[in-house]
Amino acid sequence: MRIDGKGLVDRSAPVRFTFDGVAYEGFRGDTVASALLANGVRVVGRSFKYHRPRGVLTAGSEEPNALVEVIEVGQQTPNVRATVQEIFPGLEVKSQNRWPSLKYDVMAVNDMLSPFLSAGFYYKTFMWPRKFWERVYEPIIRRAAGLGSLSGRHDEADYEKAFAFCDLLVIGAGPAGLMAAVQGARAGVDVILADENPVMGGRLLADGGEIDGRPASVWVAEVLAELEAAPNVRLMVRTSVTGAYDGGTFSALERVGLHVAARANLPRECFWRIVAGQTVLAAGALERSIAFADNDRPGVMMASSLRAYVNRYGVSPGKRVTIFANNDDARLSARALMAAGVDVAAIVDTRADASTLEDCPVYAGAEVVGTKGRHGLSAITVRHRGGEMQIETDCLGVSGGWNPLVHLTCHMNGRPVWDADLAAFVPVAGAVPGLHAAGACAGVFSTQGCLADGARVAVLALGVLGRAVRAVDAPVAEDAPYAVLPLWEVKGKGRAWLDFANDVTTKDVRLAAQENFASVEHMKRYTTQGMAPDQGKNSNVGALAVLADATGRSIAQTGTTTYRAPFSPVSIAAMGAGGRGAGFAPQRFMTSHGASVDRRAPMVEAGLWYRPSYFPKGAETTWREACDREVVMVREAVGVCDVSTLGKIDIQGADAARFLDLVYTNVFSTLPVGRVRYGLMLRADGHVLDDGTTARLGENHYLMTTTTAAAGLVMRHLDFVQQAYCGDWDVRFVSVTENWAQFAVAGPRARALLASLVSVDLPFMGCSRVEFGGVGARVFRISFSGEEGYEIAVPSRYGEALFRDLVARAETLGGGPYGMEALNVLRIEKGFITHAEIDGRTTAFDIGLAGMISARKDCIGKAAAGRSGLTGAARLQMVGLRPVMQAAITAGAHLFTPGDEVRRENDQGYVTSVGYSPMMEGYLGLAFLRDGRARIGEMVRLVDHLRDIDVLCEVCDPVFHDKEGVKLRG
Repeated sequence: MRIDGKGLVDRSAPVRFTFDGVAYEGFRGDTVASALLANGVRVVGRSFKYHRPRGVLTAGSEEPNALVEVIEVGQQTPNVRATVQEIFPGLEVKSQNRWPSLKYDVMAVNDMLSPFLSAGFYYKTFMWPRKFWERVYEPIIRRAAGLGSLSGRHDEADYEKAFAFCDLLVIGAGPAGLMAAVQGARAGVDVILADENPVMGGRLLADGGEIDGRPASVWVAEVLAELEAAPNVRLMVRTSVTGAYDGGTFSALERVGLHVAARANLPRECFWRIVAGQTVLAAGALERSIAFADNDRPGVMMASSLRAYVNRYGVSPGKRVTIFANNDDARLSARALMAAGVDVAAIVDTRADASTLEDCPVYAGAEVVGTKGRHGLSAITVRHRGGEMQIETDCLGVSGGWNPLVHLTCHMNGRPVWDADLAAFVPVAGAVPGLHAAGACAGVFSTQGCLADGARVAVLALGVLGRAVRAVDAPVAEDAPYAVLPLWEVKGKGRAWLDFANDVTTKDVRLAAQENFASVEHMKRYTTQGMAPDQGKNSNVGALAVLADATGRSIAQTGTTTYRAPFSPVSIAAMGAGGRGAGFAPQRFMTSHGASVDRRAPMVEAGLWYRPSYFPKGAETTWREACDREVVMVREAVGVCDVSTLGKIDIQGADAARFLDLVYTNVFSTLPVGRVRYGLMLRADGHVLDDGTTARLGENHYLMTTTTAAAGLVMRHLDFVQQAYCGDWDVRFVSVTENWAQFAVAGPRARALLASLVSVDLPFMGCSRVEFGGVGARVFRISFSGEEGYEIAVPSRYGEALFRDLVARAETLGGGPYGMEALNVLRIEKGFITHAEIDGRTTAFDIGLAGMISARKDCIGKAAAGRSGLTGAARLQMVGLRPVMQAAITAGAHLFTPGDEVRRENDQGYVTSVGYSPMMEGYLGLAFLRDGRARIGEMVRLVDHLRDIDVLCEVCDPVFHDKEGVKLRG
């Protein structure tokens, strides 16, 4: 099926690969799809639901049919699009979703049972009898679910992640994208041009044609040569931009090593995060199909893909080809095939006034109403003015028009709008800030129009960047108007397919409407339309049109489903590159991590971070020995602890003080410069969100600290409050948690240690800027231990050096480092809370801080905090606990009144935190007890059935150590 003299593949470099164990030969530059078509292979897979034979439908990443498994040593990757996977020597590919073979699939019996397996079958069938669910229904569904299979082994391949920054990001390297990139390159800005294909040029390589009187491929080569020579341009091939996010950030997946045999140190894929000042989206458009009876047979393809296989790969998809279309663009495919010597049996044009002037028979006002051939198309039935006729053909190119690729413009809740002239949805300007659509994805469907629009939109984007430039002159190319007569389905007998991968038919969509699933989102979930790996790129708009017809609405009224990232499939291994074997959460290490490990400190997870649990010394064999020593060390000498994990949010602006008054319960606008204040933050429902300190560094400059666990939650809360309630205020904030390393120095000798570093005299809750050897730093006099304490912050790059220096100085004063276990004991002795106490269910009243809710001002959550039931004796209130007989107590235990039966109805509260205090020679705890503050001095029974603990405890004030605060104030 190769065509001599056609294609851009390297005919001098043959490549052998296998498909289902059979060896085939292609050429360098072929995809699996083009190579299989060249070898006459028509069936490449089976559909998900009915296991019908499927062939190649498209030539791009939108492919729904030709999904295969790629087999490598220790690696088996399912659902790889054969139209994207490039062949290389030794490539092993296997068809999927069939047993025992592709030709003879036992599960094809589902096709005969299709009347019983219509849309909604699962929802209706597996509800009764209920006892069948776990033992019968669920196992069957699990075995049937999914496309393809995995090896069952861990993925041992290499993946990479990377970050890139540019002034101008151009997505798509077709005519519009190339012109936009040239415009940016000549303007001198940093440009990234990303395209999902291995060779840039887009439809110019697939369609052929001429630009400035020369082959389009020649013009493409000249433009790419200019861009490659420009020092301010990065060309990223095999890179699909998959998502649009806040702040001009885009995700992208680069296929680094998937086109060559695996080798050491070559990653398979790289997941990019690209931050761009402005972006030009030149993603192009996708051709859509027309639904008609049995339109899913192998050999039925998109008309545009036919000329792509001819012009780019030198492959004829069939020996006798027919075109079925409702627009002029499909004629280009017919002409390209005939020019390459392929027999075109006919053009079936649905438009009654369509031109019949072609070098092949043309049937105007006609429709394809049926097909023949199980494992490959053999004939079609055409209905025209004179009746019906059959045409023998082994390939049918279908074109129902073009849909602009609007997906990325919708990733931030934007919705496209219906353009009746194009019979397609087009993007709305500004849906994604800083992103400008150009070319076919903006509804410009001529080559000349795309070239000019790419330059025009780039000039617009450059203007936003402050570069006033003139648009470069667009070369001369095809400029035919786009003419289409909308046709979504040909009604008749037989199933007409919309979603080929998920086996969704027009009947399924109409059934969904009939059963009142008339919303596009409901229809999607009821039928599974658009939920396959291709995400319905070929079928979504057609399905919406059928739904609109079934419900008596227009397509504009029906609307679209929600387009979500990623645009094309992204492997989890690429997104989690570097995290193999580490679980889902990222591993975040403090700057002191290496120094802590050097001291044999076991590292434990705390929030998103790893922190040292304790620092073993000498003959210590248990964590308790080390913890007890560290607690005594802080109480009697000095200790050093890395507290860099606390959230740090830099807040600036003329309304910064006003903003803090809104989000905190207490007043911050009166805080003097150079001082720190403890603050409490509520959710909108009146419950405590977080607590922490905020320092005033300047008149309009504050630094907020949060707990480690709630750093992200607080940042999200501030974002919401600012956007929802005070968008016009002059206030901006950014997380600087990772920018500063911060260390607590606590104990009676803390001031002496600090004096050995810098001369600074701070009052309690004061702060100051200082320098250590020319390095700017900050010192805060605050304490989480109850002793005189300071926190020293330096830029992160100096964190490890400062930690090692502080520990060495502390050791000369009889102190040293202390870890999380000692920190927990110290704060329990002092009655300080963490998220063990403010777990989302507690109020300011519960923790004894209701007095911090200022009566002078309003704040988020203030009104809700005063609701009935959120205060009063019935509430669980925070208290301290001490066991009467020096017994061990545990967090999670429940409290009961002595003499009451231990059962749920008599539950009086629960324990949140416990620790052994070497200073007080016994266990201490913090707990929530019903009407607890009124019960101080009483006895309660602590019961933990899991650990077989049942002891009497005295209810105490939660502050066990230095209740008056004399020590921390120094």
